[in-house]
Amino acid sequence: MKNAKKLIPGAAIALVIAAAAKFLESLEESAGLHFIGASVIAMFIGMIVNAFYKPNSVTAPGIKFTSKKILKFAIILLGASLNIRTVLTVGRFSLTVMVFTLATCFGLGALIGKAMGLNWKTSSLINAGTGICGGSAIAAIAPVIEATDMDIAYGLSATFLFDTVMIVVFPILGHWMGLSDAAFGLWAGTAVNDTSSVVATGYAFSEAAGDFATMVKLTRTLAIIPAVLAFAAINVHLKRKAQAAEGTAVKVSIKSIFPWFILGFLAMSALTSLGLIPAGTAAALKTISKFLMVAALAAIGLNTDFKSLCRSGAKPMLHGFIISLLVVLVAIAVEFAIGIAPHGVL
Repeated sequence: MKNAKKLIPGAAIALVIAAAAKFLESLEESAGLHFIGASVIAMFIGMIVNAFYKPNSVTAPGIKFTSKKILKFAIILLGASLNIRTVLTVGRFSLTVMVFTLATCFGLGALIGKAMGLNWKTSSLINAGTGICGGSAIAAIAPVIEATDMDIAYGLSATFLFDTVMIVVFPILGHWMGLSDAAFGLWAGTAVNDTSSVVATGYAFSEAAGDFATMVKLTRTLAIIPAVLAFAAINVHLKRKAQAAEGTAVKVSIKSIFPWFILGFLAMSALTSLGLIPAGTAAALKTISKFLMVAALAAIGLNTDFKSLCRSGAKPMLHGFIISLLVVLVAIAVEFAIGIAPHGVL
């Protein structure tokens, strides 16, 4: 109980920022706009607070708890929104395109990051955010590669910037190319990063495109599972390699390769798929998950120095722009190659 009380001040600050961010997002949506999601708003509010008020002995424990533990709990709850039946429904449309976009992100993305001299953790988070599902993928992978709050801030900022452009540009390009609802929905669902941005982009084209883009995006989100396991293994390998060079040994546990929160994520997804979690409950859990994720990103912002982020932020932003552009081009090229674009039907 005593230890729990120590967490309250810092966690409360993060939750208040999260509530403010969600409120600002709702104002934005009521005005018919959708440029900045609550996660990004919360992170930047946190950074602004950090510029005037650094975490101290009173607030630091709760901020750290929110950015680490609460973040993992949010990922577990996110599993309740993912139904395997959705994957089976849209898989024949989306999986082929997703194979190429994910290969672009994690293959070319890694090479581009290395060529630019980026920290591999920062590069990996940008690639994951672009290839899978924006903030959710970044949040899930960050703990297993032991990324810093600065790495997470770079990853989220880089994916957010290009998302903002795509919300406006995608519908215009879709109409210009004469894409059908199915072709556009698949393109938006596989190439736009964050879920909220996919929804905004899809419905800006048409209701049918928005519905299909959302289903494709949920299918794409399941790539979190193999991505987390792969990055956990890579991180362990790199640690062993580094310590072998130093003449020391690193202990490898099942937990380090198969994180516990992914088991929770899988369990929640399985329960939803089997119909054991009612649709209303699943929707409520998703809402809670999203809010807790916003709070976690607020906590990350509270631990991030904005001046330091700006000093070395050009390369991560450029990396995010290049890899996002490549994914957009690869996704539409594959659609044309397999005959879905321009006139494919649902």
